[in-house]
Amino acid sequence: DRDRRGGGRGPAGRGRRSGLGPAAAAVFHPLPLATRWRMDLCHHVDGLTMVRGTRKAIRFGLHIVTWNVGTAGPPDDATTLLQLETQTRETDMYIIGLQEVNAKVPSFLADMVFNDPWTIFFTNFLAPLGYIKVSSIRMQGLLLLVYVKYLHLPYVRDLRTSYTRTGVYGYWGNKGGVAARLSVYGHLLCFLNCHLPAHLNNSGQRITSFQHILAALQFTSDKAPAILDHDLLFWFGDLNFRIADHGLRFIRESIGRNRFHLLWDKDQLNKAKTMEPVLSGFLEGQLLFKPTYKFNLDSIDYDTSEKKRKPAWTDRILWRISEHSQGGGSESQGCNAKKPLTVNLNIYDSQMEYGVSDHKPVLGTFSLELEKRFLEPLVELQPEGEWMPGYDGIISYCTAHDYPGSTWDWIGLYKVGFRSDRDYVTYVWVKDDELTVHEDVYQVYLNGEDVPEGGGDFFLCYYSSNMEGIVGVSRSFQVPPLTAGTGV
Repeated sequence: DRDRRGGGRGPAGRGRRSGLGPAAAAVFHPLPLATRWRMDLCHHVDGLTMVRGTRKAIRFGLHIVTWNVGTAGPPDDATTLLQLETQTRETDMYIIGLQEVNAKVPSFLADMVFNDPWTIFFTNFLAPLGYIKVSSIRMQGLLLLVYVKYLHLPYVRDLRTSYTRTGVYGYWGNKGGVAARLSVYGHLLCFLNCHLPAHLNNSGQRITSFQHILAALQFTSDKAPAILDHDLLFWFGDLNFRIADHGLRFIRESIGRNRFHLLWDKDQLNKAKTMEPVLSGFLEGQLLFKPTYKFNLDSIDYDTSEKKRKPAWTDRILWRISEHSQGGGSESQGCNAKKPLTVNLNIYDSQMEYGVSDHKPVLGTFSLELEKRFLEPLVELQPEGEWMPGYDGIISYCTAHDYPGSTWDWIGLYKVGFRSDRDYVTYVWVKDDELTVHEDVYQVYLNGEDVPEGGGDFFLCYYSSNMEGIVGVSRSFQVPPLTAGTGV
């Protein structure tokens, strides 16, 4: 039997092999297990689907943030930026795109070993609310983070990341794009965070850079390897488009009177959307907020330095739905034919209260109406009986018939509020001491020594080595703390 503890494909260095321990005989009931499992399994599935109902069509909430942070550290609070007091129940996924994260050599090297301060900052706010970091990618100052509500983890698949440099003729990563893609209930979503060339006169160079990013950035996957292959693309970042022709005085007066519409026709990105084929199909909400660049630090006043740069909507969020996701049925279906995926923009706004950078952050909240392309997770699992420190914990699970299992699959024990798939307390390899207890239902045992003595609320999560992610999540359950007289 090979030792997988030190291998690179599993969660090396933590936990131990679990075996059938002294508590197993006390709680193991072989005869009624199948009935009990099926009843509990149905209850578990209902618990998951109750979040959005049992209908095949669901509403999926996105919250996107883009912010050029100007090499600064995080602010003290993210409550307003993430709208934590108003919409956490409606938000299923958070996507954070940052530009100009501190990439000086000492800081960058430290961030390669440990999480960077911005990742820690957002995770500290989102993890206690049940959001798990499922993807992240960094290219020098560009950082992209994706958080998903834990209930959706079994339905989020095909995660990939990639990047493309465009700075210094493509050799430097201070400009360019980083992207993350994933399948949500069978729909391929892509998030592209860009930092494009600066300055008023470089509008054409910005378009050229974006064209290069779309052509060069590829995912290592047979499914939608190119950016525009996805069902839905969100493009955001410091796109650096400026307001042309108008002078500084007119722009500032228009902003001061909230007459933003007077500036729209001279916004370079608005003009490019009507002229450049590469931007065909991209949509954006109306610019009903103040331009987000350039501000004095820790202020809501625009640039008062000698340069006195003209304000501009440099920070933007756009989206594009592929033609096949917009329906495209025959005329006989009529205009009421249901589309498999629709996007509704709820909020498109800036956050003026944040002053650590000369840019203000921009957020967009969206509701996706989508048809589920699969209804059940690939793996169902649950704890059996009551778990106690010092006693082996029994885990029952079953897999879908088309699940691509591996000897490197494992089940992790996670505290409620865990941060990522690596934030487990302990784990067990599913093929170690696995028992078939009824048809396609299996059991494994977690060594009693690994059950946390401090107790708490936990989940069991099934990690797929082939799919490189969590494909099954149990209901939450409680382990009582070890007290005097309860040890073994």
